[in-house]
Amino acid sequence: MSVKALAARFFAYYVHRDASRWVKHPVAAQKKVFQRLIREGRKTRFGKDHHFSEIASYADFAHRVPVRDYEALKPYVEAILQGEENVLWPGKPLYFAKTSGTTSGAKYIPLTRLSIREQVKASRNAILMYIYATGNTAFVDGKMIFLQGSPELEEKNGMKFGRLSGISAHYVPSYLQRNRLPRWETNCIEDWETKVDQIVEETMPENMTVIAGIPSWVQMYFEKLRQKSGRPVGELFPNFQLFIYGGVNFEPYRGKFEDLIGRRVDSIELFPASEGFFAYQDQPGNRGLLLLLDAGIFYEFIEADTFFEPDPRRYTIGEVREGVNYVMIISSNAGLWGYNLGDTIQFVSLSPYRVIVTGRIKHFISAFGEHVIAKEVEYAMEEALQSSGARVNEFTVAPMINPPEGELPYHEWLVEFEKEPEDFGWFVEQLDQNLQRQNSYYFDLIEGHVLQKLKVTQIRKGGFPEYMKSIGRLGGQNKVQRLSNDRKVADGLQPFRL
Repeated sequence: MSVKALAARFFAYYVHRDASRWVKHPVAAQKKVFQRLIREGRKTRFGKDHHFSEIASYADFAHRVPVRDYEALKPYVEAILQGEENVLWPGKPLYFAKTSGTTSGAKYIPLTRLSIREQVKASRNAILMYIYATGNTAFVDGKMIFLQGSPELEEKNGMKFGRLSGISAHYVPSYLQRNRLPRWETNCIEDWETKVDQIVEETMPENMTVIAGIPSWVQMYFEKLRQKSGRPVGELFPNFQLFIYGGVNFEPYRGKFEDLIGRRVDSIELFPASEGFFAYQDQPGNRGLLLLLDAGIFYEFIEADTFFEPDPRRYTIGEVREGVNYVMIISSNAGLWGYNLGDTIQFVSLSPYRVIVTGRIKHFISAFGEHVIAKEVEYAMEEALQSSGARVNEFTVAPMINPPEGELPYHEWLVEFEKEPEDFGWFVEQLDQNLQRQNSYYFDLIEGHVLQKLKVTQIRKGGFPEYMKSIGRLGGQNKVQRLSNDRKVADGLQPFRL
């Protein structure tokens, strides 16, 4: 065992021991975070506007601070962008992470010295917790690649601007710099296809052991590797042992990945965002992600079914229940207060608190009252793939409200197959039955002949990347929207249908 591998094992033990303290006392950990946030928030314009000096309890906070999305927070952000200090957090942010907004164009999320430190710490600890759980340290001596955005940053009024993944590239620990690929110059390439081609050239001769990124874009990298080398990725990189991912559910992609790699490799799922690093998979094989309760983020949860009511109840960590779909609300040491992240989660364990990401509160299908969410369509697809042997590259779902020729409405699944099912009709039937089991409202609509069973439209190979390129969202941290309550994505895919 190398010195680096031995050090990693000791460090992993330390990180696990440290995490055990707050895992055993989750409510106390969140109370401590809350008190620190309020203490710092009193020094800010936001804190004065919301009378933080009078906040002595969570009830006081919930009374004074409404739940906000980015649009409602935007006036404060714009004041910071103009150079004002002490607006949302004492001083100025170090960075603004630029991310795509669905209603407001680009969003600028503040990152402070404390919040970026927690982001980096969580990324590191996710790997160390894997080492603690498995004892596997062999990969630490090999090369590692993180498919990410450009690390080149703009600067204005003493603050730097860029994609979160590009900002994070500036915080790679020195002991990993020699292991890290690609080269800095390659990471700075803006065009995603050119960048991946260059990454293929750089990595093919190397001893790659860890590969990380959003599954759909890592898949593109793997396909190019296989095309260039003529060999499975696992043969090209015999010591490739660990895939780290976040942003989407990996299970629908797993079959295609195993085909490209030629074998199964261990994986770690992460739950990061520009607004914070919230959870990671601390136990291999357990789909639940450990919610980080001592990382400078105070969590509130609103039941998704009540979210759009005038004054929905806000729950803290000690009040949540397993299996309920919650909208996650955060207050953080980046200066976000009562902030609606937009993600929905479910708790799969309360001891410790582990979550799965179920989708986006704005991304659902409820054209007929069914309220189908991302988790349900992904699980339906996963089960259909497992039982049929088919493989998909990508898919999305949209309602067909006014079908032609007097048909009943239906859900249209637009699917790019890597390997088509042998019995297409049986596959579609299984997909529909799986969704009916996942969602009782959908079942009732089918049984009541309000909807007909779903239909699958095939997208030609490469169609989804071409669509993403056509809307300027190819690569980086961009993801295909899994489902919509309108036809915007489905209509955009029209030129790529078979």
